This record gives sequence, structure tokens and C-alpha cells, in this order.
Amino acid sequence: PAPAPAPAPAAAPAADGQKQNQGKKKSKAKKPSQPKAPPAPPREWTDAMEDDYQRILTVGEECISAKELKALITAKGRGSEHATGFNLYDGFEPSGRMHIAQGVFKAMNVNKCTSEGTNSTFTFWVADWFALMNDKMGGDLEKIKIVGKYLIEVWKAAGMSLDHVVFKWASEEITDKADKYWPTMLDVSRRFNITRIKKCCQIMGRLEGNLTSAQVLYPLMQCTDVFFLRADICQLGVDQRKVNMLAREYCDAARIKNKPVILSHHMLYGLKAGQEKMSKSDPDSAIFMEDTVEDVERKIMNAYCPDKEIVEEKKEQEQEGEEVDAGKESMQLKVDTLKNPCLDYIEHIILCPPGSTFTVNGVTYSEFAPIRAAFLAGDISEEQLKTALIAELNNLLQPVRDHFTNDANAKDLLAKVRQFKREGNSTSKKTVRRLDLVSLGKVQAGCHAVFGPLPSANPTLEVALQTINQLKACTNKDQQKVLFLPDWTAIVCNSCDADKKAIDAFFSIFVASLQALDADFMKDITILKQSEAILADPSNYWISVINVGRHFALDDVMGTNVEDADGVGLVIGRLMKVADVMGLAPASIAMPECDDATIESGLIGRFVDEKMKVSGMTKSAIVKVSRSNLELQIVESEVHKTENFEYYLLDDPKVNGKSKMKKAFCEPGNVEFCPPIALAFAFTESEGITIHRSDDNGGDVTYKTKADMEADFKSGALHPGDLKAASTKIMVAVLDKISLGFKADKDVTKSAKALKAFAKKMAKNKKK
Repeated sequence: PAPAPAPAPAAAPAADGQKQNQGKKKSKAKKPSQPKAPPAPPREWTDAMEDDYQRILTVGEECISAKELKALITAKGRGSEHATGFNLYDGFEPSGRMHIAQGVFKAMNVNKCTSEGTNSTFTFWVADWFALMNDKMGGDLEKIKIVGKYLIEVWKAAGMSLDHVVFKWASEEITDKADKYWPTMLDVSRRFNITRIKKCCQIMGRLEGNLTSAQVLYPLMQCTDVFFLRADICQLGVDQRKVNMLAREYCDAARIKNKPVILSHHMLYGLKAGQEKMSKSDPDSAIFMEDTVEDVERKIMNAYCPDKEIVEEKKEQEQEGEEVDAGKESMQLKVDTLKNPCLDYIEHIILCPPGSTFTVNGVTYSEFAPIRAAFLAGDISEEQLKTALIAELNNLLQPVRDHFTNDANAKDLLAKVRQFKREGNSTSKKTVRRLDLVSLGKVQAGCHAVFGPLPSANPTLEVALQTINQLKACTNKDQQKVLFLPDWTAIVCNSCDADKKAIDAFFSIFVASLQALDADFMKDITILKQSEAILADPSNYWISVINVGRHFALDDVMGTNVEDADGVGLVIGRLMKVADVMGLAPASIAMPECDDATIESGLIGRFVDEKMKVSGMTKSAIVKVSRSNLELQIVESEVHKTENFEYYLLDDPKVNGKSKMKKAFCEPGNVEFCPPIALAFAFTESEGITIHRSDDNGGDVTYKTKADMEADFKSGALHPGDLKAASTKIMVAVLDKISLGFKADKDVTKSAKALKAFAKKMAKNKKK
């Protein structure tokens, strides 16, 4: 028989750790697919849930949307496994005495929303910072806090069940979580234009054309509150509807799935004819929570109480189709041809609690419609209606009166609030609060400040050179030079699409390029990031921003080059710029010669002169630095710019250094615009520039000054080809120096890759 075949030799181990079957695709055994779990069946809608739903709906004159409210109750409400349930919120600005709508009416609505078992929490946002922005109590935050404490005492006494109520102070919460709150506010700001934010001015009781810059901040912060507090339901008045809708629009823009439900309660009429809402500035326009029995009787007996319906004609503006100023729009969502404040009180206060009744002229009513009908028919006289209303209101207010009479703390708070009212809304003469980076040890007193550029996906060589020139504008060797990098302003101005990674990558590359271009000089430069500076004392910084906004009209900050159609972030960015300067308190600031810098320097100078001198601050010297024009080509407009228009920090030295100069504009004899000359002398030290030429073409020539080179070029003694050859060598060397600087730092290398990837992404999105 044939011998058995010899066993195959064992395979030799792969050299250098390589696998024997290198190059072959390794097959992976497919795991059996796991069947997907079936979706959980929808939770059964119970009678108790329906009761919650219907009861909460009665709180609002409008609900956007009822369908979403139902889904919210299903997901988080009664009987659900959700740990905290759903969250409602309302913000109250501590701005003086509390009228009955804020006190009793609000207490009743909160009780409806948080009835036992509903699985909900009502968060009161005590908006002390908003009162500061709206110039209440003379902008004195301590007075505003006292008023806030008074409001809480009123709610306690008015019968509000506090078992599921939380009070949060805006100034404290925002300061504790500044790194979360303010970036959200900046993101909200960048997504809307000025026109849209002006439409929210009704929330401040202001007309569109009469706004301070701080009053533009107000709706942006209020919109931010919704997300900061994780509110499921915005339960505010109809007058706040537009800013609440802004929050829903933000969800669309930011791709947030679950929008807040808007539950807008009715705005009670003022007691006088034609008053669409109560006014704290007019004591007789409303019943206030601490009013005496006599006050209530006098106000109600004198109240407007029509018994005839009036159909109003449309205003001339509305008839012509013109847009009505948002500050003049009606605060009533339902058509009311009577506008009787006495009936309004009966419907929305007396009959508000479930099971309540109203007795007048010997008849007890449990619903409002029959009362209205009887009054219009003459079955109930005006005197009878008012007398019964007075009795009911005094019954509601008596527990509050007792509390503020018998409770020492409440009594003291009320006395202070009344004193503030007597003093009026005079501006506080206290030192204006600001970020103090000198005291915090971030900068030295009297520094020279330069603000870095807003980031872009393609940082230019020109911007880097411009920044170095601004830093060198300070000739005092003993003066600290600070380069301030505005990373948060970049977000609000929508630079790099507000992409934080791209913004950080830009500044990493930008600083590295400055260090590569002039390493010895940059060793002595202090680099400070705006976000780090702000978070060192966020409360004082943002109060400073608010104070700047309160000081300037919106039109002043917009200046001549910002329009209503532009992003509101541009306004916020300018307010931040002034606050940044107040924080640095520099002896000098270098700025480029441009419209933005002119407007900003004007605001800075005015604010110091008109507001900060009381704090001993002196005005910074503004040093204007001419632009270093490094453009390579002449173009008719921005749309005609190509990648060859100028040099970028991320350009390849050998490829772009040569190709861009080759395509650069260089008209013989034209020295008015000659990029090769401008670039050559922008990056050449005092030894001058040598042009290498053959003997037949005049031989080598060295130019010590730009003027000498321009003279020869204009006369024709210097040929464009020879000039470009010399300039090409210079630019290749400059770009090579920058490139080597990037490669020497791993983090900068990563930043360069990240920014290039971002630029490609943006270019791709632009083509779509």
C-alpha cells in the first residue's frame, strides 16, 4: 500500500506580530439577530387623568396645544412611573405691590395645576434679574429681593397650597449654574433676528420703538428660563404669550423634540374704562393684596361697569393691513364686547375655584353666563353687583390682611415695599457692579487690551498680522499686553455656526500662528479666554452687561450697520464688548479701523463717562490701527471671492504659497494695489528684500524700504515676474513657519484637522 502522506508542516509564526492571513478579510460569524422588544402599550387614559386634564385646561384662556397636554399627562402625570412628574413654571418680576391677579388668581390657578395626585410641580421663578433689566426699584437688586420675599408671603397667605410648589431665585440659580445658563441664552440669541425679539416687547409693557438694549435681553433670558428650568408647561399670562411661543420656535431651530406646552391665563381688566390690564403705577386700577376693606369698597364702587355691549371698529392700522406695534396689541384672546372689569373679577376670581358660587340679589349662581345675562337684562343692578363683589373680595383678602398684621416678618416686608413705593423709581447711586479681572488676579492694572477676531472656518493670515500689529501698538514695555479671546461672543454672533469645537479649534490655531510668526514677542503676551474670565465672577459680569443695556437705547447699540433683519446676537455681542472692557479696565485698547470698532469704542467711552466715573474708572485710550491689506485679487463683490483671494493660516506652504502668488494681481506700474509688494514688506524685517536677477536684467537689487520698491515698480525698473518670484519665497517661508508651529504641538495639530473638517462640512452644507 502507498505510504500515508506526511503531515503538513506547521505554519511559521507571522513575522513582527503580523497575522498569517494578513490581507485576507477576516470573516465574522453573524450573531443571531435579537427580536426587538414590542413597544409598550399606551397607558390607559383614566377618569382621574381626564379630571386632571380638564381642570388644568380651565387655567388657560389658550392652550398650545391641548393634544400635547394630554400626551404630557399620559407620560408623566397621575399614575405614571415618572419620578418627578411634569413641571409647570411661571416667572414673577418683583417690581412692587402685588395686585389680586398675581395673588389670589395665581394661587387658585396653582392649586388647580398641583391638586393632590396630579404628579406635578409648580416652579415659581422669582425673576429678580429681570426686574433689574426692566429698571424696577431703580435697578437696586437688594430692594428687588425684598419685594420678592414679600410676594412669597402673599402667596402663602392667599391660600396657595405649597406642597408641590418650589420657589427659585433667578440670580442665585443662574449664578450657581452659570456655565449652563449663559451658553443656552447665547444659543437662543443667535437664532433670532431683532425684529422677532421686538415682537416680544409686550411682556415688558413697552412699545417697539422705545426699547433699551437691556429690554431686548429680557425675552431672550425668559426664553432661556424655560429650558433651564426644564419646564413642561409655561403657565404665564396672555401678555407673555409671544415669548413663550419664542421658546417653541427655538425648539424647532435647535431640533428639540418636546416643546413646552403654553397655558396662557386670562389678563384681568383694570378697574378704569379702557384699561386692558391692571397697572401697578395706578393704585385705583386694581385691587391690591394688602388693600383695606375701605379701599376695596371705594375702588369697586368707582369701577367701570358698563351694561351695554359695544362692537368696536377695527383700528385704522388694522384696516389698512399695516403691522401693529407689538406693545399696542390687545392682551385678550377672546372677543369681549363688554369689557366690564367687575364681571371679569366675578368670572375669573370669585368663580375660579372648583365648586365656588356667587350670591347676588338673593340668587346663588354657580356659573358665570347666567350672572352676565341677568346683569345685561337689568335683573341685577350695578350697585347690587358691586356690593356682592365687594363682600366676596374682602372674604378672599381677609386672611392676607391678618397675615400681614400679625406676622412680624410679613409686616416688616410690607412696610419696606410701601417705603420703596414712596421713594419712587429713582436710580441707585451705588457703585456700578462689574467684573473686576484685576482684583481676581487675571490681569494687571492698566493693561493694554487687544480683542481677538471672531472665529471663521478659514482663518486668514491678514487677521493674524492685524492682531500682532494691535498688540505692538503699545510702546510701553512695562505695560502688560492682554489678548482677549471672545469665545462666548463668537457663539452669540453665530461665528462658525456657534460650533464650540470649531470655535475652540480656531483660537487654538490662531494663537499658535501668532506664536509662530513672532515667538519672542508673544512670550510676554497674556492670553485670556472670555469664557474663563466671565465664569470667574458670572454674576457681576452679567449684571454689568445688563447695566450697559439699561444705559443705552437699542438704536444706539445697533448703530448704523445693524438692521432689524440682522441677528439680535450682534446687539448682545456689543453689550458684552463694553462689559469685557469694564472687566479688564485697560489703560489702552487697540482696535482696527472699521465701522464696528468705531461704534464699540463710542459706546465704551460714553459708558465710562456717563456711568463708571462714580466708581473711579478712567476712560481707556483707544488706539486705532490701520488695516494690513493682504488681499491678492480685486473682486467686484463677496460672491466673487475664491480660495485664491488671500492667504489662510491652514494653507499648504509649498502648494498654496506658490500658486496663490502666481495668480495674484500684479499690474505693471500699479502701486496703488500691488499684493506682492504689500505681502513682501508685511513679513520682512529691517534687513530689506533682495530681488535676484540675471546681469542682463540689471542684477540683484536690495530694497530697504517699501517706498523704494514701489518707485522702481512704478517706473518699470522692477519687473512683475522678478517681484513675484521674491514674494513667493517670502510667503512660502511664512506659511512654512506657521505650519511647523502647528506640527510642534499635538493639540494644535488636532485643532487644524478639526477646523479643516468643519470648513468642508460648511462648504458642503452651503451647496445644498
